[in-house]
Amino acid sequence: MKNAKWLVLCVCAAVFASCGGKMQSADRVSESAKAQIAVAPIDGLSEDFIRGVDISMVYEIEKNGGVYYDENGKSADVFQILKSQGVNWVRLRLWNNPVNDYNVVENGTVISKKGDPVGGGNNSVDVDIALAKRAKKAGLKLLLDFHYSDFWADPEKQKKPNEWKNLSGTELCDAVESYTSEVLQKFKSAGVQPDMVQIGNETNNGMLWPDGKINPVTKTDVDIGGMSGFISLLKAASRGVRKAGKWGTDIKIIIHLADGGKNALYRTIFDAVTEAQVDFDIIGLSFYPYWHGSFDDLTANMNDLCSRYGKDMVVVENAYAYTWDAGDDTANMFSLYSDEAHGYIPSVQGQATEVRDCMQAVSSVDGGLGIFYWEPAWIPVEGAGWRSGEGNAWDNQAMFDFYGNVLPSLSVFNLVYGKGEVQNVWGGSASSATLFEPCKASESVKLTVMPGQIPPLPEKAKVVFTDDSERLVPVTWETHDWKSEKEDKIVTVSGTTQEGFRVTCEVELSSIVNLLKDPSFESGTLDEWNLDGSPVLFYACEDKGNAHSGTWAYHYWDNGAFSGTLSKTFTGLQNGTYIFSAWSEGGGGENALYLFAEDYGSDKTLTVDVVDTGWQIWKKYSLEIPVTNGQVTVGFYVDGIAGNWGNFDDVMLYYKLQ
Repeated sequence: MKNAKWLVLCVCAAVFASCGGKMQSADRVSESAKAQIAVAPIDGLSEDFIRGVDISMVYEIEKNGGVYYDENGKSADVFQILKSQGVNWVRLRLWNNPVNDYNVVENGTVISKKGDPVGGGNNSVDVDIALAKRAKKAGLKLLLDFHYSDFWADPEKQKKPNEWKNLSGTELCDAVESYTSEVLQKFKSAGVQPDMVQIGNETNNGMLWPDGKINPVTKTDVDIGGMSGFISLLKAASRGVRKAGKWGTDIKIIIHLADGGKNALYRTIFDAVTEAQVDFDIIGLSFYPYWHGSFDDLTANMNDLCSRYGKDMVVVENAYAYTWDAGDDTANMFSLYSDEAHGYIPSVQGQATEVRDCMQAVSSVDGGLGIFYWEPAWIPVEGAGWRSGEGNAWDNQAMFDFYGNVLPSLSVFNLVYGKGEVQNVWGGSASSATLFEPCKASESVKLTVMPGQIPPLPEKAKVVFTDDSERLVPVTWETHDWKSEKEDKIVTVSGTTQEGFRVTCEVELSSIVNLLKDPSFESGTLDEWNLDGSPVLFYACEDKGNAHSGTWAYHYWDNGAFSGTLSKTFTGLQNGTYIFSAWSEGGGGENALYLFAEDYGSDKTLTVDVVDTGWQIWKKYSLEIPVTNGQVTVGFYVDGIAGNWGNFDDVMLYYKLQ
């Protein structure tokens, strides 16, 4: 998972741990627990289909006072609640030694000391064995997720365990092999041997950096192991599984990547893994729609993987929000998923529909074994945050409300079979349904054309259905005399769907012509620009969560001091006033960060300082440029210190009409 702080629209302070512990939940219940939802069954879904959950946080939540309540409003064992709602597998992450190897400082304050538990579940071998015993007692199967790190491992970080920091080459491979085998033997001795094992977590760019890093990320990446280093570590981990004992030969081994809709990434990794004859059984994918795209992208990728490699596949991470609210004073990670054709409302119904659709997508593919929902039990409890000293950035994606009451959406794991209808004590319910109707219009369609032009109104528009999904439906638009429009303005036209719903299209008539061909970097390149700096530090980045529009943005980051300039020169311009603008977001704190314009007929360089204040806090910056020589050079300058990061998007240069 990505460990970052995102802002949400509404924050409510409702920390469960401060509420007195094990009181009856009927006295503290959210409106979400009262939701009434319906889920469409999935035809032909195998009873063996994996309906899993990652609940690695549970030990730490309960240790700090968290309690879970079933649909009767009674405190109950969370594993038994999950089992009764149709869950059949549990996934647990494993960290080598989850303690801080340095003082953790935020905003000049030490929030967690060296030697303290790291937080985030503190998932040591002992903690995971304790959780595994409860899972097995409840009749659930177990997937053990080796991170090969002391803390979070994901595409952005794969830090070696502190104990192995001085190991490399054969010594590191031997340590990985021995550790893997010894851990599995401990689980076996405790009577909770895993049924599946992940050797690495979201290993898009390898693991155990730098030895297993595939591609350079910063200018300091000069001694990375490359693909061969990654392959050697995977083979060592796989040998460790098989050497755990005779039973180890029966464990299914997963190699796991994030970005489950990105086929080129999966081909790059698994072509190399297959050619090297790494011993593994299953391809694991992370797929969060608000980061990774549509389920069409997922199924297309999985169909290709099945035909190309002949391996089974599991989506080992998926989630969606049931509310915009946050349960503590920590901003949440969730970002709304809504592309041109699909979307989900962040509601209990929308959460259930997203999970149901994920199961539908995976089950439709040959070799699709199932899914795991990531951390449905991570309720907001003081002391059980992303790390020690921090809060919970995931609580609005749990399947229990902020007080630990089970939500109707958890019943999705039964309802996909047309069974397991629920009526809870708060008036909430979950039932089966086979037909969902359009119920309201979605957001307005927006277009921009020159005055006098006929806008390309879409043949279909999105509407919200009663399962809180957004889908395209045919629409008929009212007529409008576009050719008679001569001025800049906004014209709103109405349309009617086949079902009689009114939708709107907001057409901006603008004489402003953006001189940039790729203003949002959606080409995935900086080809339109000139970069004076390292391309591993400054690049077009595909990440919907870090884009102002679309899925790409101009991104910069490094773990050391760095600087760079991105610029473009325009010639043959009509003299007059031009506007250069861009949207920006980032962590802030750079030595210098600004937009500039030069060589426009004056020796003076025009600048506007950019002051970023956080993730998804987008601000627009503009320069007014009096061009007198028919040309101008515009761009961005960054002078950063270690850890600075940011994004620019939706860039414009246009002639300002007088």
